[in-house]
Amino acid sequence: MSWVMGFFHQDWIRDGDTAADVVVKHLAASDDEAALAVRRDASMLGSLPSETLEVLWDAGADYLPSFERLGGGAEWTRTLVDLCDARLAADTDVRPLTGADAEEGTGCRDAVVAEIRATGFLEAEVRDALVDCACQCAPDLAFRILLRAMSSAPDASLSSAQYTRLEAIGSALQYGEFLVDFVRYLVEQD
Repeated sequence: MSWVMGFFHQDWIRDGDTAADVVVKHLAASDDEAALAVRRDASMLGSLPSETLEVLWDAGADYLPSFERLGGGAEWTRTLVDLCDARLAADTDVRPLTGADAEEGTGCRDAVVAEIRATGFLEAEVRDALVDCACQCAPDLAFRILLRAMSSAPDASLSSAQYTRLEAIGSALQYGEFLVDFVRYLVEQD
């Protein structure tokens, strides 16, 4: 889901007339695993209230259109599932997610929630929405949205110790080296 949030940057409108058009363009250029992962994430997020979804989307996407235009957080999330379904229906040999791509990170829930709560530069409602995501959806999903929210937050900074803890969680979640590295630039220089 954090991948989709990254589509909405300052000049996202160059990729399509609507938010859905932008997602369709990126899904068309992606492999099946990416579409499956987005669908899984959007399906999990569907268990959260629309207001919570809107907080998560606002925290992770820099320039997402207003939720009035998207029909609300729940409607936008359902739209993503539908777009992924349409993309995947075009392929006859879609294989399910396996290995680390299929993990939800349940064993990391306490560590993810602790890092969310320790991220004081995020607004309280963002931290609360991320905790809800970690507890009601999947810690893995909440952690990826946390990283995206960190990179979008004004006045964001991380101590070396915080970053080391984020790396440890990323390692436990079997992430490659570059997912957590996405926020390395936020580490305060001593």
